[in-house]
Amino acid sequence: MLVLSRKAGETIWIGEDVEIVISEVKGEQVKIGIRAPRSIDVIRGELREDVSNSNTEAVLKNLDIFKQK
Repeated sequence: MLVLSRKAGETIWIGEDVEIVISEVKGEQVKIGIRAPRSIDVIRGELREDVSNSNTEAVLKNLDIFKQK
């Protein structure tokens, strides 16, 4: 993992297409903006985890259905 220090208004580039902009730093909260092509999904980590957990639950329920038959 790369760890960087940035100030408000500074940017970080990922490859040629993704720019991370630090828009505000207030206490322990940092607001960022992300400029990326529409073909790249940008999703908050906690939402990704929720979707993953929901998918796992759905698979386990389907396996239970097959075991009952």
